[in-house]
Amino acid sequence: MEVKARAPGKIILAGEHAVVHGSTAVAACIDLYTYVSLRFPSDSDDDDTLKLVLKDMELNFSWSVTRIKATLSHLGSPFPSTPTTCSMEVIKSIAVLVDEQNIPEAKIGLSSGATAFLWLYTSIIGFKPATVVVTSDLPLGAGLGSSAAFCVSLTAALLGSLNSVHLDKNHQGWLTYGESDLDLLNKWAFEGEKIIHGKPSGLDNTVSTYGNIIKFRSGNMTCIKSNMPLKMLITNTKVGRNTRALVAGVSERSMRHPDAMSSVFNAVDSISKELSTIIESPTPDDLSITEKEERLEELMEMNQGLLQCMGVSHSSIETVLRTTLKFKLASKLTGAGGGGCALTLLPTLLSATVVEKVTTELETCGFQCLIAGIGGTGVEVCFGGLS
Repeated sequence: MEVKARAPGKIILAGEHAVVHGSTAVAACIDLYTYVSLRFPSDSDDDDTLKLVLKDMELNFSWSVTRIKATLSHLGSPFPSTPTTCSMEVIKSIAVLVDEQNIPEAKIGLSSGATAFLWLYTSIIGFKPATVVVTSDLPLGAGLGSSAAFCVSLTAALLGSLNSVHLDKNHQGWLTYGESDLDLLNKWAFEGEKIIHGKPSGLDNTVSTYGNIIKFRSGNMTCIKSNMPLKMLITNTKVGRNTRALVAGVSERSMRHPDAMSSVFNAVDSISKELSTIIESPTPDDLSITEKEERLEELMEMNQGLLQCMGVSHSSIETVLRTTLKFKLASKLTGAGGGGCALTLLPTLLSATVVEKVTTELETCGFQCLIAGIGGTGVEVCFGGLS
């Protein structure tokens, strides 16, 4: 049997950094996906191997199931309906299995993903041979939720192989999980994210699981439904950044200038709330869409100015802003800043020629350009031969 799953990446439309200081943030899924296929060998194959193939990374992992069982025998039977945090003791045991794979130094950052894989697989499936193949539209480490999309799509495929979830396995094409199964899936994916990131907020995996657009404040998440088509040009500057250091820098600036930064955070909160109101409001005609897009552009520009006030922009981001402004397009950084990615709103009536020109100019700067629809469906699964 083969199970396939896909989970979307995410962007922060408004509120990054300020959300740490009590402001509202708005995140959305994008129609760029991580795909996982899960195939179990037939009984006649006499295969005792668990394989993880990261196609885009050109990395193949292979473990003897007997070896995994010997290392993690204290886990006992799988417990798919009980999402559980991986203890430090078990992480150390799994790290031994991962270290045996001799990951090249340049790709050593992927070891935490392999650790999350082994935890999720053995917890949900147990000690069984299989081949898991992963491909992705999402660049790694660019702030687009690639690790969450991996954990969500992997969990979806694993749970989809069981009889305990409510899915029509004879259905042709992509299927969505029911609400209770999505909740279970999201909790497991969050456990994988914790292995990779330590103390994630849970926002990335929640957006990838449920899709649409999510308003987030002080740990509370509210799903909102978009009533307008939204398309973004996502520019990956390919400049790496230290998220922890950027977050700490904003906090230090806030301590030095408490009144000024409090005003900045309050302004960001207002921007996030107004942005979500615009997206949610009914759009009866093209004129209304154009008016709403113009308001969103102004809010994006204001949010970017406030992010500059926080000290988290970067020369590469400023290059994107200058380039897109030539074409009268509004942009802002998304995520941690200090490099990473920038968003540019592509209005509905914008010609393909302009999109091509701005993309070409940005790529000439050495950047990667991706075009994505915003706020679609979350994780999906399918059975059989869908390509």
